[in-house]
Amino acid sequence: MTGAKSTQDKPRKRVLFICTHNSCRSQMAEGFGRLLLSKDWDVLSAGLEPGELNPVAVRAMREVGVDISGQRSKTVTPEMIAGVDLVVTLCGDARDRCPVLPPGASHVHWPVEDPAKAQETEDQVMLAFREARDAIRRYFFEYFGV
Repeated sequence: MTGAKSTQDKPRKRVLFICTHNSCRSQMAEGFGRLLLSKDWDVLSAGLEPGELNPVAVRAMREVGVDISGQRSKTVTPEMIAGVDLVVTLCGDARDRCPVLPPGASHVHWPVEDPAKAQETEDQVMLAFREARDAIRRYFFEYFGV
């Protein structure tokens, strides 16, 4: 068959969002990535010391129509970073301790405060997650133009 190539023929790029500890920020970024970059990118997230996804992160993302409840925290492995085109780190520790980047991969650092460290009332913790969510979304629009 001749003519225009289908979108399946176009190679997809891979982006990996990395954070430390419970990786809520990286999973929030993965949620936005899956929604906003779905046509051209394969989206991954991982934590350097992964833990359970904070239920407040799930609630904060649902408020903007993004469901991350099915995502699971993953550890960064050499297999995961192989073939990655872009690594996005979301906190100072991850940038400083970022695994060796694959050849040809770009690296971007988005400094986002860790909302899971909030220890105040439930409303204040939710506010911390909303602020992190909104910062990540803002970075998406600035960096990817989506």
